[in-house]
Parts: sequence; structure tokens; C-alpha cells
Amino acid sequence: MKLFKRILPLLVISCWLLASGCDPNRVFEDNTDLPELTWDTKNKISFDVDIQDTVSLHNLYVNVRHASHYQYANLFVFVTIKFPNGKLSKDTLECKFADEAGQWKGEGMGDIWDNQILWKSNVKFPISGTYIFQLEQAMRDEQLPFVMDVGLRVEKAEVKTPD
Repeated sequence: MKLFKRILPLLVISCWLLASGCDPNRVFEDNTDLPELTWDTKNKISFDVDIQDTVSLHNLYVNVRHASHYQYANLFVFVTIKFPNGKLSKDTLECKFADEAGQWKGEGMGDIWDNQILWKSNVKFPISGTYIFQLEQAMRDEQLPFVMDVGLRVEKAEVKTPD
């Protein structure tokens, strides 16, 4: 029993360190499955992100998982940010999924490809509160088959120190 009382705090601390140490820069990350593996222009994907840190720099990524039968080498996405004070910002992002030779980029396993596309780097959020990010596919096709899920990642940017 005495051994258990000594080991238990170490186990709890170890588990906490493992869980928090996996991705220490991640502030937010979530992905939304698309119905019938198709992204329709009417399907706008929203993420509510609570930002309290207005000092650190952040990187913003759009995550896209697609099947290898996806018919294009890229995907255009309209991104809208609604700031906590109601202000809106709109942007267009081109997600490049294949190189010039037609080879898929990203992390692939079989027929499925995961892409994490840097949208903005070294962003400083001006005010704290809930930011609403909305992603909308902006291709000419109303429906994009073989797009499986779409997501958003916000992470703290790594500060590089001069050597």
C-alpha cells in the first residue's frame, strides 16, 4: 500500500505530461466530417475558437481530407472570420493537393490523403474572446465529391531565437 501511495502521484503526473506534451503548440483543432463525402457550396463549416492570448503569434491552418478520386489538384476555400467585436474579415485560400507531376501531397494512406495547408502565419489576435471561422468551398462545381472532412487548426507560432 505504501508503494502504491508513492507511485500514484508519479503515474498521474506522467499521464498529464504525456497528454499535454503531445502537441504543446496547439490552441485549437477540429475537423468536420462532410455528409456523403461531398462538399456542397451550401455547406459552410464553422468553428468557434476561444482566444485569450493577444500577445503570442499564431499560425492558422486549414485541414482537408480527400480521397485519391478527387478530380482536381487544388481546392479554393473562402474563409470568413467573425471577430468577438462583430468585425468580419474574408479571405480566399488555394489548397494545393498535387504537385506539377500530379502526385498527391500531404500524408497519405491508401486512398485517403490528409492535407494541412498553412493559411496565415505569425498572426496576433487583436482582442480576446470567441472568433468564428467559417470555411466555404469556392470551386466552380456546386458539389465536390471525395472531400471527406474539413477542419481548422490554430497553433502558437514557434519563436525563433537568433543563433
